[in-house]
Amino acid sequence: MTKAKTAEEYIAQQRSFIAQNPECGNSHYNLAVALVGQQKYDEAEKELHEALDCSGNMAEAYVLLGGIALQRGDLESCLKYNKMAVKARPGFSEGYGNIGFVELQRGNIDEAIKKLEKATQFNFRYIQAFANLANAYLMKGLIAESIENSLKALQLNADFAPAHNNLAIAYLEKGEHDLAAEHADKAVKLGYDMAPEILNEIDEHRKQKTDDGWQRTEN
Repeated sequence: MTKAKTAEEYIAQQRSFIAQNPECGNSHYNLAVALVGQQKYDEAEKELHEALDCSGNMAEAYVLLGGIALQRGDLESCLKYNKMAVKARPGFSEGYGNIGFVELQRGNIDEAIKKLEKATQFNFRYIQAFANLANAYLMKGLIAESIENSLKALQLNADFAPAHNNLAIAYLEKGEHDLAAEHADKAVKLGYDMAPEILNEIDEHRKQKTDDGWQRTEN
């Protein structure tokens, strides 16, 4: 089999496989992934349902359907599909991570924490789940737990900006302003759009520190 050199070649290849074997769920799924990459969501959705008709326990197909729903702003459908994913494959970390993310968006923090903890237990390299869990702990006021999970995310990728953002907020809550400023600087440098009120609070502490330094010098 010749490896496709472009997305269009790959799509044509998958359509050819489907023509030869319409019952191949993997080919329908692979085609859907390529179509999502081209933002052809309606076509991708059709292929994913075809994939599930062929193989009803394909958890990845449910997750991708959830991703398309999220793209449309449909949180309820996203949640539904990801619940179907973990039902099809218990222990599927991505499904639990997505459920946790949706529950967080809906304000169900306790449920979000429960699902995100499962996601990180099933996959200890799931960086986005660690970051979302840190955010959920922040919202719950569990600062130490938030810091712990953000640091786990940074162990996986030291340049993961959302983790630096979460740490800046958490260290502000702890009153550790120098650490907060350090992580805020890193988040901004990495292109993260931090909340202006957080940056303003950090700038105020920097200014206060500078003023205190001048006063000590003068004395």
